[in-house]
Amino acid sequence: MKNLLPKLCAAALIATSAAASSVQAADLHVMSSGGFTAAYKVLGPRFASETGNTLDTALGPSMGKSPEAIPNRLERGEPADVVIMVGYALDELIKQGKVVPGSRVELADSRIGMVVRDGAAKPDISSAEGLRQTLLHAKSVAYSDSASGVYIERELFTKLGIEDQVKSKAKMIPRIPVASVVANGDYEIGFQQVSELLPVKGATFVGKIPESLQSVTRFAAGIPVSAQHPKEAKALLDYLASPGVQADVKSTGLDSVAAH
Repeated sequence: MKNLLPKLCAAALIATSAAASSVQAADLHVMSSGGFTAAYKVLGPRFASETGNTLDTALGPSMGKSPEAIPNRLERGEPADVVIMVGYALDELIKQGKVVPGSRVELADSRIGMVVRDGAAKPDISSAEGLRQTLLHAKSVAYSDSASGVYIERELFTKLGIEDQVKSKAKMIPRIPVASVVANGDYEIGFQQVSELLPVKGATFVGKIPESLQSVTRFAAGIPVSAQHPKEAKALLDYLASPGVQADVKSTGLDSVAAH
């Protein structure tokens, strides 16, 4: 009997461990768009390490016609437990019945900034006039094919009264980071969300465009109705929005929602 008791305890312990690991080891499918990617790359592995879940991540824009765009991925039936994207694009998926109403979590605000090639002079864009002169004197201007680039093309140039002057030298850059085409010398200056500019080597961050001309993009996340692991997905969303990770979020060039 004395020998039997330790064996029973050991068997119970093994069974409990096995049950715990099966509960924790969810393989979460995450779809994330550009602006929050740098923060997610820091926080995602930490969440996985702390919970035992694994994260299978697909990157793509929040909107647009490319096959990688999150709405198009969902339309094709690609598995997703979490989508991280521009807030108004997420709202559209909620309206379409593809994301659970009430699952939306606010993550961060993203502002537009500018880069030049490493070694180039950094123009003063702290005022509207400074930005206007910079755009007028630049030989070539690049901007993204996401929310920030749409704003620049359709609104910013018009607000500055230089739409006709810059039209022929300003180009929307699809799929790849705008800073990369500035770093290789193809374009003199580039505009994109700050969090997407900072990670690119070979380009120097000049600063954010003036607040009076900003277009702030809110990043949010939600749980698709087809999610296989909604409970673990909610835990990930709560983690990404928690006060304890805000310093990491800000370090990638985003602004904390909690700070507003």
